Amino acid sequence: MLLCHNVFFALKDNSPAAVDALLAACKKYLTVQKGIVFFSCGKLEPELARPVNDRAFDVGLHIVFTDRAAHDAYQDDAQHEQFVAENKPTWSNVRVFDTLVERV
Repeated sequence: MLLCHNVFFALKDNSPAAVDALLAACKKYLTVQKGIVFFSCGKLEPELARPVNDRAFDVGLHIVFTDRAAHDAYQDDAQHEQFVAENKPTWSNVRVFDTLVERV
């Protein structure tokens, strides 16, 4: 089974420049690990504000890995650790949702 790693970042400063900086850091540090099948990141869509939409984030990160082992290696990867060290001070909250998924 594939492992889908979804991370939602709320920023202390959620200005457009701060959001763009985190998106650039995601692309710089989190796309190079082995075992990534799919990578994407983006900002909250302001027009989707239905009652069921969770809007408590500024940046969403979505990575699908070949398997749990690839995800676990990513967590210990030096680039991932550098991303966290450089960007963690900008986060007010982070929520992680990991899901086993299959292609259909």
